[in-house]
Amino acid sequence: MAQKPKIPCDSPFPSAKQDATNVSYDYGTEQSRSPSYRLAYDDADFMMRDELRPVRLQLELLKPELTQAEHNIKATVVIFGSARIPDQQYAEQALSNAEQAVKKQPGDEELRQKVVEAQRILKKSHYYEEARRLGKLITMEARKLEQLVVVVTGGGPGIMEAANRGAADVDGKSIGLNIVLPGEQKPNPYITPELCFQFHYFAIRKMHFLMRAIALVAFPGGFGTLDELFETLTLIQTRKVRRVPVILFGRNYWDRIINFDALVEEGAISQCDRELVQYAESADEAWAIILDNYTNGNNHKDN
Repeated sequence: MAQKPKIPCDSPFPSAKQDATNVSYDYGTEQSRSPSYRLAYDDADFMMRDELRPVRLQLELLKPELTQAEHNIKATVVIFGSARIPDQQYAEQALSNAEQAVKKQPGDEELRQKVVEAQRILKKSHYYEEARRLGKLITMEARKLEQLVVVVTGGGPGIMEAANRGAADVDGKSIGLNIVLPGEQKPNPYITPELCFQFHYFAIRKMHFLMRAIALVAFPGGFGTLDELFETLTLIQTRKVRRVPVILFGRNYWDRIINFDALVEEGAISQCDRELVQYAESADEAWAIILDNYTNGNNHKDN
C-alpha cells in the first residue's frame, strides 16, 4: 500500500496537493459521487467554466512568472519572426519539390505559383541563419554580464526555432511561449524544457514577452509578428512599458511592409515615435544595439 505523504513539520496545515492526493471522492453514496463534492481546484469541469475565466487568466500569468523567478530570469531578449521561414536546406528541398511538381504538370498555374513562393522563401532563409546566430551570440555574450539574459521566442518553428536553436548551440537556456492554435503548433525541440510554456490567452502571452524584455528583435514575419511589433510600439509610445530597443531585422523587407515615414507625414505618429524603431542587417549589429542600451542602463528608464 502506498504511503501517504507526510505533512511538513514547519507547516501546521496539509498542503492543497496533499489534500487532493489523500481525499476520497467516492464513499459509495450519492453525495460523495456528486460533482459538487470535488475540491474546487481539483475539479476540471468547474475550472473550465466561463465564470472562472478571471481565475484562469491569473493562473496563466502566475505559472510562467513563478517558474522564471525560480530560474532567476530577470532579463530577456525577445525574438519575433515568421514560422514560415525555414533553414536553407529545408527551403532548397521545398523549392526542388515544387519544381518537380511543375515538370509533371507544366500547365498547372497553382503549382507554378508555388514555385515562385518557394523561391521567395529560399531567398529569406538567410534570416533563419541570422536568427540562429543572434540566439547564440546573445547567450554567449550575456555570460559576461552581471545579469543573466535569456532569449525568448514564441516557441514555434521558423525564426522562433532558429533563435532557440542558437541558444542551444552553446548549451544556453532559452524560453518558448507557445499558444494553443486551431492548427497544431508543437514547441520546437530547442527550447529549454523547463522553460517551455503554453498559453490559451494571447493577452497574457504578450505580457510575458515584455515583462522582462531588455530588447525586441523582429525578423520578417506576417500577422503574428506585426501584431506583437505594433503592440510593443504602442505600449512604449503610451508609456505603459519602459522604453527598450525595438530592432527590425532586414530593412528592405520592413520598408516594403510598413511605411513609417508616411505615418509621420500624415501626422498619424510623431517623428520621435518614428525613432522608436531601429534596424539591423546582421546578428552582430543587432547585439551591438542591445548591449549598448543595456550596459548604459537605458532599459531601466521610463520614457
